[in-house]
Amino acid sequence: MSASSLHSRPLPASSQDAFEQAVRQHDDLLARHRLVIWVGGEPTFTDRGSESSEWLNEALGVHKEERAHGILAGLQAEFPNSLVLRTVGRQYPGEDTARWSLGLYGRRDGQSIWNGPPDPLLLGHPCRNSGFKTFWKLLAQRLNQRGWQASRFRCAGSMHRRIVFCRGDVTPPDLNDARLQRPSVHDCPIPPQGLRDDWAEQGCYLVALGYRLQQSGTEQFPAPCLELPAFPDVDGFLDFLAVVASAAQEANLESLMLIGYPPPVDASVIWTTLTPDPAVVEINMAPAPDATTFLRWNRRLFVLTERVGLSPYRLHYNGQIADSGGGGQVTLGGPQPSSSPFLVHPRLLPGLVRYLNRHPALSYFFAFDFLGSSSQAPRPDEHTPEMFEELKLSLDLLERQATPSPEMLWQSLAPFLADLSGNSHRSELNIEKLWNPYLPGRGCLGLVEFRALRMASTPEKAAALAVLLRTICASLVIREHPCEDMVYWGRDLHERFALPFYLKQDLQQVLDDLAGAGLGLASPIIDVLLDDQYFYLGEIEWEGCTLIVKRALEFWPLVGDSASQEHGGSRLVDASTARLEVQIRPHSGLEQDVHRWLLSTRGYHIPLRLERDAQGPLGIVGLRYRRFKPWCGLHPLLEAQSPVSLVLTDSRQAATALGVTWHEWKPQGGGYDGLPSDFDEARQRCAERFVVESLGEPVNVVPPPEHALNPYCLDLRWL
Repeated sequence: MSASSLHSRPLPASSQDAFEQAVRQHDDLLARHRLVIWVGGEPTFTDRGSESSEWLNEALGVHKEERAHGILAGLQAEFPNSLVLRTVGRQYPGEDTARWSLGLYGRRDGQSIWNGPPDPLLLGHPCRNSGFKTFWKLLAQRLNQRGWQASRFRCAGSMHRRIVFCRGDVTPPDLNDARLQRPSVHDCPIPPQGLRDDWAEQGCYLVALGYRLQQSGTEQFPAPCLELPAFPDVDGFLDFLAVVASAAQEANLESLMLIGYPPPVDASVIWTTLTPDPAVVEINMAPAPDATTFLRWNRRLFVLTERVGLSPYRLHYNGQIADSGGGGQVTLGGPQPSSSPFLVHPRLLPGLVRYLNRHPALSYFFAFDFLGSSSQAPRPDEHTPEMFEELKLSLDLLERQATPSPEMLWQSLAPFLADLSGNSHRSELNIEKLWNPYLPGRGCLGLVEFRALRMASTPEKAAALAVLLRTICASLVIREHPCEDMVYWGRDLHERFALPFYLKQDLQQVLDDLAGAGLGLASPIIDVLLDDQYFYLGEIEWEGCTLIVKRALEFWPLVGDSASQEHGGSRLVDASTARLEVQIRPHSGLEQDVHRWLLSTRGYHIPLRLERDAQGPLGIVGLRYRRFKPWCGLHPLLEAQSPVSLVLTDSRQAATALGVTWHEWKPQGGGYDGLPSDFDEARQRCAERFVVESLGEPVNVVPPPEHALNPYCLDLRWL
C-alpha cells in the first residue's frame, strides 16, 4: 500500500539529460517540416507555507512585490544586458488603478540594450539622489542633439519635471496646453477602451521625471524615476533609451527607475513580466522560438522562484498536493503576428477546435480542480446544445473558404470560445489576442492561449505540455484531412471523462495519432505526459486482486448566475462534491475474474464496469459524494458523507471481507499541527487517510437505486 506520489520532485540529472535530448528531437522534427511555432507560458508561483490573503485569494499584498523583485534580480543577473522596467500592469473590474508590473526587456541576440544606471532593486541599498536636476537638463539637450525638438517645463505633482519632444516633421505642442499636465499613468485608472497615449499617437512624447518610494529591506527611500511614453516601434524606443542612458551617466545618477507605458515588442526583443494575481505571482514569459529554449527558461525560473521561497504547488493540511492555484497557461504563435501558424495556415485553428473537442483528455487530464461550464477555461461543448450546433455550422462555413482572413477567423469563432457570460478570456482555447480589433495594443498578435492547464509541478512537465501542443498543431498543418467532425459527448463528457482511467486512455490515443502522422514523441516526454500520480490516493493487494483508489474530477456548479459574478474576482462555487475512481485488478489477468470480487458501500452493491488496458482487465467505477457541507451552496438538506467506506469481498470465499476507508481528514479526528513541511510529510498524511482493515463475515447488500447510477458512476448523494 502506498500513498500520494512525489510527482513534483525534480527528475534525476540523467533523466533530465534524456528529456532534453527528446525535446531537441521534437524541435528538429518541426524544423524539417519548416514549421515555425513559438511558445510562451504564464507560470504561477505561490508561498505554499503562508496563509495570508495575498497567497490564498488576493492579488495584492505586502510581500508579493518584494518576492517578485528577487525573481527579477535573478533573471537580470542571467541576462546582464537587459533592462528592468516597471510599467503599468493589468486592471480588473472593481480595482481603482492598474496593478504593478515588473519587466525585463532585452535583445534576443544578447547585445546590450542599456548601459545606464541600474534600477534601485538591483542595488541592494538606498541610492543617492544627487544629479537628478542635471539629468533633466542633459536629457533635453541630448534629445535636441539627436534631431528631436525637446522642451523642458515644470508642473504640479510628484512627477513635476517634464520634457516633451517630437520629430522634426511634427509641430511641437504649446507648453501651456493643459494636457501636458496629465497625472502619472500609474495613478489613473485604465480607461474602458484600453491604455492609450494620446500624445504619442500624435507623434509627440511626454516624459515625466520625479521620485518614487523604493523599499530596501525595512527602509523606504525616494528613488529617481522616469516615466516612459508609449513608443510605437522598437527602433525608436531603443534610440530613446540610448539618450536616457547617456544623460544619466553624465549626470552621475547612481540608479534610475523606468516606469510608465509598456514598451514596444517585436521578434528582435524579449519582454518578460512579473505581475500579481490572486494567490500567486504570475510570470508572463517572453515567447521562445522552440521547445528547447522554453525548457531552459523554465528550469531557470523554477530555480529563481524557489530561491525566494515560492513554489509551483501547494501542500494542503490533509496532505493533498495541488498546483499553485494560478494555472499554467501555454501560448502558441509566431515571431510576429503575420508569421503566426494560425494565420499562415488558416485551417489550423478550426482543426484545433475540432481536435480538442474529440479528445477531452486535452481539456481535463492536465487541468486544475475547478472544471466545467462556469470555470476559468470551459470547453465550447459545455455550453448549451444549441450553441454547440452553431459552432459546428461556423466551422463548416469557414471550411468553405479557401483562405479565411484573420478577421474572419476571429469573428467566426470568438463568440463560441468564451464562457457563459461571453467573457472571451475565460475559455479553454483563448483567441482574444488572435486578431481582435477591440483589444487595443494587444488584440492582433496572432496568439492562441491554452488555459485548461494547472501549473506544472516541474519545468519538464511544462515543456512536455508545450511539446504536445506544438506537435498537435504541426499534425493538423501537415495532414490533408487533419480531423474528423465534432462529437457532442452529452453526459459522457462529465461522467466517463471524470475518471482518470478514461482520460489516460484518450491521451494515449492522441499520442498514437501523432505517431501515425510521423510526429511521434520520444519516450522521456511520453513518460512525463502519461504520469497520472496527481490522481493517486492509495492501493492494497488482497486475495488475488489489487484495489486502487484515485481522486477523479468533479465539475463544481456556480452558486448564482455567471453574469452577476463576472466582475468580482473569485466566483462563488459549490466545491463540496468530490469523486473517487476505484479500480479492481485480478492478478490472474482473466476477464472472468474481474467480477469475482464484490464491492459495496453503506449496504449497497457497487456495479463495476469491465475495461482493459495494457496491464490487462480490470473493473472500474466512479463514486460521487459530498465531502463537506458548505456554509453557502446547493442542497442545504444534504449532510456531509465523508469518510467513504468500501467493503471488498471474494465471492468464492465470503467468510471474510476487507474494509477500505478514504478519509478527507484525520481518521482519529482533530486538527493538524500546521501545513506539511515537505513532500514526505504530505505523503505520510495522505497515507494515514487511506485506512485498511479486516472485517468479519460481510452483511448482505442490495442493488442501489437506478437514479443513483449512470454507466460510469454511483452517486452516493442519492442513497
